[in-house]
Amino acid sequence: MERLEQTGKSYIIDGKEVKARKKTNNKWFETQDSIGYWEDFNKQKIVYPNMTKFLPFYFDSNFYLLNQKCFFIIGEQLGWLCAFLNSNLFKMCFIDNFPTLGEDRRELSKIFFEQIHIPCLTNKLNSEFEELVLKNQNNYNNILNKSIEDKVNSIFNLTEKEKNILSKCNII
Repeated sequence: MERLEQTGKSYIIDGKEVKARKKTNNKWFETQDSIGYWEDFNKQKIVYPNMTKFLPFYFDSNFYLLNQKCFFIIGEQLGWLCAFLNSNLFKMCFIDNFPTLGEDRRELSKIFFEQIHIPCLTNKLNSEFEELVLKNQNNYNNILNKSIEDKVNSIFNLTEKEKNILSKCNII
């Protein structure tokens, strides 16, 4: 049972190296593993569900704690990233790159996000996207949403034909 001790030591058991649980200050197994990313909850982030039929990417600038099974993204250019993730262009990526779960659900896993490459923008452009996204989240309207969509499309230099195709993407 040395393996269950909170020592962080390595042991040889049956000829194999086995590590004990990492050293912590807690007594109970339920609380002994401190997560290394707990401070990330106190940062701006994009929150999204694990599985979904819709694409609800939420830009959290208020440092909310999450109480359901969902994921979050931290880092740079979150305003731009959130605008992109809620765009028709991403909806097309979503249809083509994320696996289905049943008839109408898809899994939003990191491994699939990593396959989609988007350009980095200037801090000024990111700030513009951030302002638009937050304004739209606080008081959604179709005009503002279209403005964000148009701005995303302009980053990718989409033609009118491409924009028309994307506008017919039927994921909410």
